[in-house]
Amino acid sequence: MAAAGRRRGESPVIRALVLAAGAAMAVALSGCGSSKTAMTPVQACFVGAYRLADGRAIDIAPSEGDDLRWRMLDGRIGRLSAKDDWKSTLGWTDRPDGVKVGLHGCAGLASVTFAEPGGKPVEGRRIAFDVTDTTFVSGGLKLKGRLVLPKGAGPVPVMVQVHGSEEDSAVLYNWRQRLFPAEGVGVFVYDKRGTGGSEGKYTQDFQVLARDAAAAAREARLLGGARISRLGFEGGSQGGWIAPLAATLTPVDFVIVGYGLADSPFAENRDEALQDVERFGPEVEPKAREAIAATEAVMGSNFRSGYDKVAAVKRKYGREPWFKELKGEFTGDLLKHHPWGLRVAGPWFNKGTPWTYDPLPVLRRQTAPLLWVLAGDDSSAPVEETRRRLLTLRVLGAPITVLEYPRTEHGIIEFEEGPDGERLETGYADGWLRTSLDWARDGRLKDEPYGAGILLTPEPEA
Repeated sequence: MAAAGRRRGESPVIRALVLAAGAAMAVALSGCGSSKTAMTPVQACFVGAYRLADGRAIDIAPSEGDDLRWRMLDGRIGRLSAKDDWKSTLGWTDRPDGVKVGLHGCAGLASVTFAEPGGKPVEGRRIAFDVTDTTFVSGGLKLKGRLVLPKGAGPVPVMVQVHGSEEDSAVLYNWRQRLFPAEGVGVFVYDKRGTGGSEGKYTQDFQVLARDAAAAAREARLLGGARISRLGFEGGSQGGWIAPLAATLTPVDFVIVGYGLADSPFAENRDEALQDVERFGPEVEPKAREAIAATEAVMGSNFRSGYDKVAAVKRKYGREPWFKELKGEFTGDLLKHHPWGLRVAGPWFNKGTPWTYDPLPVLRRQTAPLLWVLAGDDSSAPVEETRRRLLTLRVLGAPITVLEYPRTEHGIIEFEEGPDGERLETGYADGWLRTSLDWARDGRLKDEPYGAGILLTPEPEA
């Protein structure tokens, strides 16, 4: 689902509804969807967090193939290509950013040099952490997890990382497990069921995933013991539905949601699809809503019925220019494919998504301080209704703090617009990562700017 993102392994609900039933069966029976569970030898040498001589931390994380990605707390990120002598490119673009990253040694002896554009290289040494790998049980399945703490014996806050809809191994790819402990905040990551080193079948059933997250929190408490001063959940995207739900299943001290929705998955598809066609004028909106409702009937029935409604809107609007631009999470796919293919192939791609799930009852029951960060120009999960709901909950007394970063995409990612309107993603918003660290430490934000973030709510009482 897009509320779990369209990049970095986070895929839409329907990747591609295959054109024939045979292809669907082949995909399902092949077991594809299992994710990479080990780094390449090149990545194994260099993946880690490094302390630069000027005090800053830089994280080197695995990316596609042998490639790597560097990140800093200020939100800057670049790709390092193994095929191009580790040349750095800006954000998720292919444009050189002028940053020079040197990689030396291997594993425990690895070091880096980091140079700003036109600046002198600053040396950095690999940071050692207290790392405990574990296997814990949830719903009868063994799930792979990892607790990463700063070195030492003192108490620290710990975040349990709640997944989006990605199918990649969090133990392998979640970079917070290094960058945040480098700043004094521990992290527990785990491979959700059906991914990485965990047993089971991948699912988007929020209730199941919330129970797994609660089990992960209990395992983190068991492993961390007296070293844990505070423990809570951080969930991005689809994790915005799951983290608050998990917080009702086990006691936690805080919850953090990034670029999630306080509305249903059906509403996500609707708002995204309406956004796709808004340039055609307001007179198109009621027609688009009719088409969206028709596809919801098919999806809500798990592809068993509703095709007469889809056929009707195709006859009615199929030749109008806006119709082919209607996409959303699944509406465009369902309008594009033939009913017989959808009937047979569709159920193979059912991930258990609770399309009508209403998060409001869960959010009303929240007792732990909850920080919700919105991406103001989110094209994957439009925020208008979520913003309205969260502010209403805050007025009614819910312990929710809402911070919004204008001009950011899904992932709190800043972007530039190309000539064709395509968004070129250049990096995370400065200040965003610091909000998570401060919330984990204190359950509140500091009285200082977090980059361009706009605080929409008063801070809850200390």
